[in-house]
Amino acid sequence: MKKIGIIFAMKEELEKTLEKITYIKKHKVYELVIYECKYNDNKCYLVESGIGKVNAARTTQLLITKMNVDCILNIGVAGSISKEVKKCDIVIANNLVQHDFDLTSFNHEKGLIPNVGKNIPCDEKMLSLAQKVKLDAKVFVGTIASGDIFITEEKMASKIHNKFNALCVEMEGAAIAQVSYLCNIPFIIIRSISDSPYEENNELTFDEFLKISSDMVAKFVVQLLKKIK
Repeated sequence: MKKIGIIFAMKEELEKTLEKITYIKKHKVYELVIYECKYNDNKCYLVESGIGKVNAARTTQLLITKMNVDCILNIGVAGSISKEVKKCDIVIANNLVQHDFDLTSFNHEKGLIPNVGKNIPCDEKMLSLAQKVKLDAKVFVGTIASGDIFITEEKMASKIHNKFNALCVEMEGAAIAQVSYLCNIPFIIIRSISDSPYEENNELTFDEFLKISSDMVAKFVVQLLKKIK
């Protein structure tokens, strides 16, 4: 039996997954509510971290030290920064980068973190399992960029895409990756696209796309959990 930590930034993402996986117990750790579930003979600990890299890093460390998880999944939504990646597509990270980490004044490459590196790779086994999940959605594998800023402008999206060759951008994944890497815990980051500066839409709002995308990643994680042994 494995212990699997599953981190969501927002309650909408968590709630959609709890519709598909019934929890058996709640834990409260420093005001974080962690939902313990049993699925496919594994224990799963689902938690809403809150938005941003600090919240994500804190939650990751607590799952590792308090729940003794064997691996980490980070599931949620993101904004596309590639013209190829559309709303409701799925992006599986093969590596993560912090686009707002900047020590270029010390002759470091943008995004490079001393003693960690620039691009933090996801666990190869978990990546392989994630790529075997079948959904009615287009799936991309590539770099996900994280930073403490919500990207809405096409100019900024293009800048991050070109600098880091990233497919989408969000505010948590790379922090979860860094903590997991430093603690030697396997991890995978998966995103459904909820918005894009390159797409016009007059029918659905961001909140409506958020619900659709959250449901999409909930379906993805349920299928992925069936493959983790």
